[in-house]
Amino acid sequence: MSRYRPPRSAGTPLITPEGARRLRDELHELWHVRRPAVTQAVSEAAALGDRSENAEYIYGKKMLREIDSRVRFLRKRLEALKVVDQPPANRQKVYFSAEVSLEDEDGQCMTVRVVGPDEIDPKRRYISIDSPMARALLGKELDDEVVVRSPAGERSYWITAIDYPAS
Repeated sequence: MSRYRPPRSAGTPLITPEGARRLRDELHELWHVRRPAVTQAVSEAAALGDRSENAEYIYGKKMLREIDSRVRFLRKRLEALKVVDQPPANRQKVYFSAEVSLEDEDGQCMTVRVVGPDEIDPKRRYISIDSPMARALLGKELDDEVVVRSPAGERSYWITAIDYPAS
């Protein structure tokens, strides 16, 4: 059996201004702070002599590869992303960057925000626009019933509020 897996699609190339700022901050931190520090540590470890048995040197080189890989990814991703900084003309429907309050069949309330795949944050209830829940919500209005089909089964929700927070 082969271990080959086709590459994942990058997802919808949309991002909020807040998410773009976080990615740019991460890129800046990696390139201007962490990479120079690791490079300095690697050069100091290399000066100690035999590199084949030098754990600091080997670990530092590995860290540089990981940092460089993440930097390449962030640069490519930031080029491809479209920052959505304006709310939609019709604020009565659910679109990208909407904060949606929902009530389920049991009367439980929750609020989710529809964001790009680079901004997913379960603690803050930020869901990807590519997720089953977001796909079910898109285009719906206040008081609409939303049926979310997921591997766990179907669940029904009612939209109780729609808001577009300022970024």
